[in-house]
Amino acid sequence: MSVLVYAMSAGDGAVAERVLRGSQLEARAVSGAAQLRSELERGTGALLVMEEALAGPVLTVVTEYLAAQEPWSDLPILVMTKRGADSVEAQRAVEYLGNVTLLERPVRTMALVSAVRSALRGRKRQYEVRALNARKDQLLATLAHELRNPLAPISNATAVLRRMYPTPQAERLTDIIGRQTAHLTRLVDDLLDVARITNGKLQLQPAPTTVAQVVVHALEIASGAIESNGHRLAVHQPAQHVPLVADHVRLVQAVSNLLLNAAKFTPPGGDISLTVEVDAPWVEFRVKDSGRGIERDSLERIFDMFEQARAAGEPSAGLGLGLHLARAFAELHGGSAKAFSEGPDKGSEFTLAIPAVQEDAAVSGAAPLQLRRNALPQRVLVVDDNRDAAHTLEALLAMHGVTPAVVYDGAAAVAYFEREKPALVVMDVGMPVMNGYDAARRIRALEGGRDVVLVALTGWGQYADKARAAEAGFDFHFVKPLRIEDLVASLAGAGRPQPA
Repeated sequence: MSVLVYAMSAGDGAVAERVLRGSQLEARAVSGAAQLRSELERGTGALLVMEEALAGPVLTVVTEYLAAQEPWSDLPILVMTKRGADSVEAQRAVEYLGNVTLLERPVRTMALVSAVRSALRGRKRQYEVRALNARKDQLLATLAHELRNPLAPISNATAVLRRMYPTPQAERLTDIIGRQTAHLTRLVDDLLDVARITNGKLQLQPAPTTVAQVVVHALEIASGAIESNGHRLAVHQPAQHVPLVADHVRLVQAVSNLLLNAAKFTPPGGDISLTVEVDAPWVEFRVKDSGRGIERDSLERIFDMFEQARAAGEPSAGLGLGLHLARAFAELHGGSAKAFSEGPDKGSEFTLAIPAVQEDAAVSGAAPLQLRRNALPQRVLVVDDNRDAAHTLEALLAMHGVTPAVVYDGAAAVAYFEREKPALVVMDVGMPVMNGYDAARRIRALEGGRDVVLVALTGWGQYADKARAAEAGFDFHFVKPLRIEDLVASLAGAGRPQPA
């Protein structure tokens, strides 16, 4: 890792370069703003610059480079000053450049070398943290995939049992399994979302929606927790149509997280309310509860990652990510999330605000999709090397009037399609013999392959995975476990011919 040296004169730069190299430090001296820009873009461990050089084009080059750094990067800059730390130039360097170490000249060789080595150690740690975060992201993605695989057959089997044994006792048991499976799925998704947000990789997918749709879907997610605790729920929203342009999934997730938080910290039989108000230029979602409340010095900290409000000695519930994600999603929309409480045992109120839109900014197609009863075709192929997942999905589809075929690898899927021409293929992507991506490409190249609906069903759920599935020829991408309702809704979506 090298040190970039910039001085007003080539002679000063050469002297500093020679001193550093004499101490077994890699260094290179540059002159001129254009050369400085070029060398910075190539990468460096630290920048050593004389204070008199920090003016005009040079200061512009350095500040522009710093502004364009990746979030993980904070280039160390050592400024050699003649007039001490209180000089105007030194103060300007600290103000504009951030990660600055001031060295008053004349500086002893040992002091200079020590300061440079310290800066390089700090820079090395930045690279190590970046590498660690990359490995962490991969670990979380792999963990999510491995957890989702067993969740899929559990979810499928639960749905099958619920339909096979419609007795009150069986319904209670399958409801318990369903709630816990959904909870595990949310925990996995929360971990992945946090990793994406932390690394700046989560991108919103804004589209027309409405306040009413957001409220309905948020309540669907949170209703189980609210009802199981016997909470009294009040919902107040505008009577008129209120359009939004937002990432519907993320906004629903944010509001439902506030509702789930209220359910978690409100005693059984307590009160929870969801109020939506349009206060131009904002739409505000307010969730209020009669629960344990929050100490005032914890109101801001409550949104921190892994922060959980609980009494001393009380076991934690969840990962402490719900409120953190709610605020993150609000801020990604250009909004905010705030908490208010008068103190312990006095309840809490959380407000999530996002920018409102004008009526003509939303399209009329934002109304909920009307699902077709015959959205599932008769000729369906299920492909998954996890036989439990394959056969439980087979049983679940059979209960919806479908008689699917099942194979266990991509090569078998291609061969089956060539013979039988199913109208719908629901296929895992990570399989032996031939993976789902290659199988999708092969199927698309066969006669009739342009007409089949290909659905990727996988434990890999990041945006890059969805893009890869689309590139391979899949029409839809679902993360395990699959809800039949979501599949039906997609097949009934606008603009997609229905398979026979």
